[in-house]
Amino acid sequence: MSEPRAVATSLAFGSWTTFIQQAIIGFFPNVTLGSIRRFSYQVSASLVSSFRLAKRLDEVGFSDIVQIRNRVMDLRAKGATVYQFEGGEPYRPTPEHIKAAVAQALVDNKTRYAPSSGIPELRRAIAEKLRLRNDIDVTEHNVIVVTGGMQGLFGAFQSTVDPGDDVLLFSPYWTPIKDLVAHCGGRLVLTPTTEARAEGVRATLERYLTAKTRVLYFNTPTNPSGTVFTRPEVEEVARFAIERDLIVIADEAYEDLVYDGEHVSIASLPGMFPRTITSFTLSKSYAMTGWRIGYVVATEPWMTGLAKATLYSSNGVSTPTQWAALAAFTTETDFLETSRAAYLKRRDLLVGGLNELGLTCRPPAGAFYAFPEVKSISTDSRKAAEVLLDKARVATVPGVVFGPQGEGHVRFSFSTSIETIEGGLESMRRNL
Repeated sequence: MSEPRAVATSLAFGSWTTFIQQAIIGFFPNVTLGSIRRFSYQVSASLVSSFRLAKRLDEVGFSDIVQIRNRVMDLRAKGATVYQFEGGEPYRPTPEHIKAAVAQALVDNKTRYAPSSGIPELRRAIAEKLRLRNDIDVTEHNVIVVTGGMQGLFGAFQSTVDPGDDVLLFSPYWTPIKDLVAHCGGRLVLTPTTEARAEGVRATLERYLTAKTRVLYFNTPTNPSGTVFTRPEVEEVARFAIERDLIVIADEAYEDLVYDGEHVSIASLPGMFPRTITSFTLSKSYAMTGWRIGYVVATEPWMTGLAKATLYSSNGVSTPTQWAALAAFTTETDFLETSRAAYLKRRDLLVGGLNELGLTCRPPAGAFYAFPEVKSISTDSRKAAEVLLDKARVATVPGVVFGPQGEGHVRFSFSTSIETIEGGLESMRRNL
């Protein structure tokens, strides 16, 4: 074969590395295959090093919780007993009637493309739930089904935040919000929750408002502290948003897990629906974390933005999953009530034990997290979490990952078994 023909054959039937190897062999027949491969690798590495991610991802990170779980897995692989409190999903399995509904959907061949905004039956059922339980007067045209609460929040921020905009929020806060805002080129402005509740929500928000503030992220019940904003506090937030002409992104993932007080949807208050995008999920209420389904309620122009963000990312939720979600909303069961009672029992057990150990902890009014002060272990929450894991084999999340206002605390999830809570508390009594 002539040299030009050999080159053409390499380009047509092999990779560029094959071409390099054949070329070297043609000119230097005494060169070993191993040295050729090393040379190819060096060239490849040189080319790869010239590639870079899009700049929009420079400020987007990964969750600290993943690193904690990796450490837990390593300890367990070595035979250690670890009491896990770092998680963020329900301990109960998905209800049987929901699992039966997805099985029936498969039998009925409900497996084809659905509208990217969701099947009409589910959107109508969600609209009815919003009217009856959240006091938000909407139709199915105000509802879009999304791949979990995260996609709902992603679409909400993408629809409202431009590069250079500020987003006001109460802190400590759910960590991924920082990265969702960074992806839009926005900036977080943190308002300490303790300061707001002590000195007045509206007055505190005024102090932290900037000339570039466009959006206010509002989460109740909150992750990580379990704060449930009272109706008067929610009304203060609403008046502030109206007076300052702000858009509100409301995160109500834990709406059904309230133990003290009531859950108030800010979009239900006078004048708030047109300026509010509310994200919900079935993950926490119905123990459907792995199903990846949630929904968002809003009006125009936000619905157009949400529809575009959904269409060009996931193009909608899997069709059988939507029929399962429909069963969650239309089947009468006591699942929500029994879940709330079970979490309340776990909350009181964990919080009582933490306070006995000198880790001061107020009972969270909602969600399934306790957020005790751990300065008696260390003022550095990362160090405190390490001590808990190293000495007591208790896995928690450092409070500082939820913002500087979380420093001096760690997050415990009480969405676990009674045995884990009792075992973890006993291990801390023995080893701290």
